[in-house]
Amino acid sequence: MDISLDKIDLIVERTGVSYREAKEALEKSNGDVLEAIIYIENQNKSFTENMGNKGEQLLDKLKEYIRKGNVTKIIIKKDGEVIMNIPVSAGTIGTILAPQIALLGFSAALLSKCTFEIVKEDGETININETVEKEIHKSKNPTDENSSK
Repeated sequence: MDISLDKIDLIVERTGVSYREAKEALEKSNGDVLEAIIYIENQNKSFTENMGNKGEQLLDKLKEYIRKGNVTKIIIKKDGEVIMNIPVSAGTIGTILAPQIALLGFSAALLSKCTFEIVKEDGETININETVEKEIHKSKNPTDENSSK
C-alpha cells in the first residue's frame, strides 16, 4: 500500500479534511486516492443526513410538547448562556409559516451544539436534546430497551 504525502495533500485539497482524516481514508482504501475521496464523501453525507434527521426529530418533539399546550417558552442555550428565549406562540407561528427555515435553524443550532429547553406552565424545564438522544439510542439499539424490561 503506497501512501505518500502527495496523495494526502491531494485528498486534503479536494475534500477539505484534515491530514489525519485523509491518511485514514487512504489506509481504508488501500492507497487508492479516488476510493479515499469517495469514502470521505460518504462519511460526510451520512453525517449531514444524520444531523438532518436529528433536526427533524427535535422539531417533532417540540411540536409534540406544544400540542400538549402546557409549554410557555422555548429556550435555546449555547455553553449555558441563553441565545434565544422564544414565547411558544411566536415559535409556533414561525414554524407553521416557514417549516423549512425552522428546520434549517434547528439543524444549524444542533451543529453548533446548542441545547433546546422547553419551560412548562408549572415551571418544569425539559431538555429536548436529551430526550431526542434517548430516542435515537432506542431506535439504534432496540435490544437495550428489551433487555432492561
